[in-house]
Amino acid sequence: MRIVTYNVNGINARLPRLLEYLEQAEPDVVCLQELKGEGDRIPAKEIEAAGYGAIWHGQKGFNGVAVLARGRQPVERKIGLPGDPDDVQSRYVEAEIDGVVIASIYLPNGNPQPGPKFEYKLAWMARLAAHARDLLAEEVPVVLAGDYNVIPKDVDTFSVRAMQDDALMQPESRAAFRALLFQGWTDAIRARHPEPEKLYTFWDYQAGAWQRDAGFRIDHLLLSPQAADRLVDANVDKAVRGREKASDHAPTWVDLR
Repeated sequence: MRIVTYNVNGINARLPRLLEYLEQAEPDVVCLQELKGEGDRIPAKEIEAAGYGAIWHGQKGFNGVAVLARGRQPVERKIGLPGDPDDVQSRYVEAEIDGVVIASIYLPNGNPQPGPKFEYKLAWMARLAAHARDLLAEEVPVVLAGDYNVIPKDVDTFSVRAMQDDALMQPESRAAFRALLFQGWTDAIRARHPEPEKLYTFWDYQAGAWQRDAGFRIDHLLLSPQAADRLVDANVDKAVRGREKASDHAPTWVDLR
């Protein structure tokens, strides 16, 4: 089973690239983030025509997540992250596919920091950690896939100096991510590509970041012990980022037996 996480940065703007990727790579599961649409702004018919069933959790103009499954309909488990009934942002959807629990996550950016947006980011991460513990207790294969908006370590960015004041790399953000891993989750990319290898998943549209390979790693696939036991490979389809009118993220994937 190949599970992909892919922040499309607007599903309608990137639909040709997404459909192209689905046809060429034929992933079994795709977790999408930053749909920037809801209702009739979601191209559900086009995705279905490409051979994928889907669960959508959209939001007008912002956020939005989905789980796509090739040749089948994902079984919905949860829409929205538990822990705050007043949170209306569309950032979490959870499904089951062939006995594997898979979540698509779009964690808050948190900029500017300090401030309310950074506080929301940390509170959201605390809620994710609480739910992740509950998922581990089920003792089943789980994959938490998505754009975490966290640069875990210095090796995961092209420039520590350039990112030092960014919410993605603050000590609090990194500590929250580490605490999540320490619950017993495996970072699939690092399991297959140990430090000091640099493997970026995002390159900004500004300042020639793509051309300079000035990127960072913020898209992660975290595996429960039962999923980690099935780990075969993990990598980033970097070339997709270089295509015309592409997202600023590259599809990042894990293969499980």
